[in-house]
Formats: sequence, C-alpha cells, structure tokens
Amino acid sequence: MKTGLSIQEKLKDLRVERGLNLDELSKATNISKSALGSYENDDYKEINHGSIVTLAKFYGVSTDYLLGLTENRNHSNAELTELHLSDDMVELLKSGRINNRLLCEIATHPDFVNLLTDTEIYVNGVATMRLRDLNAMLEAIRLTVIRNYQPEREDVFLETLQASQIDEDDYFCHVTHKTWDAILHALRTAHANDTESAPDVSNASSVIKAAERALRTPGNYLDVFCYAICEQLSIRYDKLPEKERNDLKKVMKKSPHYKNSPLGNRGKR
Repeated sequence: MKTGLSIQEKLKDLRVERGLNLDELSKATNISKSALGSYENDDYKEINHGSIVTLAKFYGVSTDYLLGLTENRNHSNAELTELHLSDDMVELLKSGRINNRLLCEIATHPDFVNLLTDTEIYVNGVATMRLRDLNAMLEAIRLTVIRNYQPEREDVFLETLQASQIDEDDYFCHVTHKTWDAILHALRTAHANDTESAPDVSNASSVIKAAERALRTPGNYLDVFCYAICEQLSIRYDKLPEKERNDLKKVMKKSPHYKNSPLGNRGKR
C-alpha cells in the first residue's frame, strides 16, 4: 500500500466520489475532456496552474492537497495541540518509519473506536477485578462442593464450575483479535485492486493451468513443450502458421531445458 496518493489518483478519486464522468466534469469546470483525462493518466506529468486552481475550487479542497504538499482536505491548518499527540507520536509520524496513510485508514475505520474501548478496559484493569471476583466465587463454590460432598473427580457439575472461570488475557485477546481481524479484512478488500497489491491468483496456479492446457495440445511432446513456453509469453501456439511452429520446434530442440526434461526423452504421445 502506498504511503500517499499521487495527483492523478487524487483527481480521479474526487471525481468518482462526486459521481461524475469526464464529460460532466468538463462541462462543470470548462476544462476540456481530453485535458481532464490526461490529468488522471499515470503517465501525465504536468498540470497547468489554472487547472489546479479550478479543480481545487470545484472539489472544495486546497491546492496544496492536490499538489501533494498535504494529505488533509479540510484541516490543513489544524493546530498540533488540538490533536493531543505526545512528542513521541509526533516524532514517529514525522520519521517516515511507518505508513501514515495506512495508520489513518485503520484509525478511521468504524470498528477502531470499539478496539480502543476494549483495549482501554483491559489496560485500566477495572474489568479484570470483576473477572477475578467472579472466578474466586466460582472456585469457592467448587471447593465447598468438594469438601461437603466429596464427588467423583469427573463430576460434571465440578467440571462446569471450573470451565466457567474466565482467563482475563484469553478473554480480551479474543475480543480485540475479533475486532482487529474485521478491520484488517476491510482494508485488504478496499485495496484489493491497487496496483501494488498482490493478485488473488498465484503465479504457481497460473503455471499449473498453463501446463494443463499444454498437455491437451495435439501432437508430440515437443508440441507440448513449445505450447507451454508460448503460454508464458502470451503467444497462441495453436494459432501460429505451421512453418512458424516447425521453426520454433527446431529452436526448442536445442534448449537444454527440453533435452533434460522428461518430455525430451519421449517420442510421440
């Protein structure tokens, strides 16, 4: 995940958030559709000053935001004291050692407040005292039953009393882990289509499928080998003219990868 959005990405996000296509945006801003399209193109490097100002006013953001000088749309002049951050936190945010954009998305997720609430409950120890009181009461009842009735060791009632006791660390780990999982899953889903995100299908899976298609190729094992190589190069082996296939097979016969493979030691299928 990137640490920040490019100008092109910001412009596209702002337009999509407004539900506008390039034609509609062009009419609203008097900037040509072709220019607007080029501004959102990853290969485009320059946007003229007038367009930056026009688009910033139209979207209600600062020019600094569009130019990447700040990540804040609406609070570019917020006082540091208003944020109640410690010196250590400020230093961490300025250090570049963490992805501040990712941290912001985690903190603004709807479940993050619940995560912090549960964390605070664990840290302040009030709930821990109540859990210990409950466990002590259950243990006292269990010992009283043992002393007065001397039941069998495997007595269901005794086992139930013991199982009812709550380990505070296990309890809070389960509660916070459940919330944390939901946050991480939501963020991963939101960024599934990012260019730097790994695809859902692994390379190994693609290779296996290509090999399966190759094995269904008519011809001998050399045809299978050539088909598999062409698959990796995005070439349709079965669409090549016969002369090109024959020339390719002559070249592939010289490859040690073919000679040393099981296919190279076989005849016709």
